[in-house]
Amino acid sequence: MALQESTALDFYQTYFEPMVYLDYFKMGQSPVGDDCLYFLLKHYNAIFKSGGLKGKLLIDIGSGPSIYQLLSACESFEEIIATDYTDKNRLELEKWLKKVPGTFDWSPVVKYVCELEGDRDKWADKEERLRRTVTQVLKCDVNKEQPLEPAVLPLADCVLSSLCLEAACLTQEAFRAALRHIRTLLRPRGHLVLGGGFDTTFYMVGAKKFPCLPLKEKFVCEALQKSGFTIEKLETAPRAAETMSDEQSDYTAMFVVVAQRND
Repeated sequence: MALQESTALDFYQTYFEPMVYLDYFKMGQSPVGDDCLYFLLKHYNAIFKSGGLKGKLLIDIGSGPSIYQLLSACESFEEIIATDYTDKNRLELEKWLKKVPGTFDWSPVVKYVCELEGDRDKWADKEERLRRTVTQVLKCDVNKEQPLEPAVLPLADCVLSSLCLEAACLTQEAFRAALRHIRTLLRPRGHLVLGGGFDTTFYMVGAKKFPCLPLKEKFVCEALQKSGFTIEKLETAPRAAETMSDEQSDYTAMFVVVAQRND
């Protein structure tokens, strides 16, 4: 692993505070958070809804302390394995899964996803379904050739990664390498769903600034293709005008891409 990536990961392990980061996901309280969240939830719903991507196993790369990205997928996959690099993020996610008192209240987000699916009132059932479907929370390092070692897993039907790779990979080569590493987790013809932001150089977690790799659409597409994927769908949306003065992050647009492993 390059020294730059190693140093960045140490910074996350030391300074990333899950409950501060989760302020982004308090609907109606963070303009930047809302902008990203509504975009991603709508497209994940479209990707995983009935007739969309489905299968036995989905691996979520860089889950953080978050569940929003799994709310639609849990209807289409028998098992989900969540992963993250930092101990604190994995612990926070485990607490929610085990219903430990005082964890983040995801119910407004869950209700919104249920509304997209046609029945807002089923939100409590949705939470329980997700808790049943997520069977493990594992350590992950996308900079390693085997990102989940020492865990040994069956090949996944789908790998999902949301708002992760541009933060975990600070060079273009590291980003390309991460895609190659993630590809090894997928079965032949399996799918990668990647969500993120364009042109992001940083985002804030409280008073701490976390650097990002500024991605361009052309680079992401070329990197996927050179890493052994065929792009099936790419959705983008410019940053909402009302968030432009918000200094929590400097992304210019959001994207979601669906790509299939070449074999």
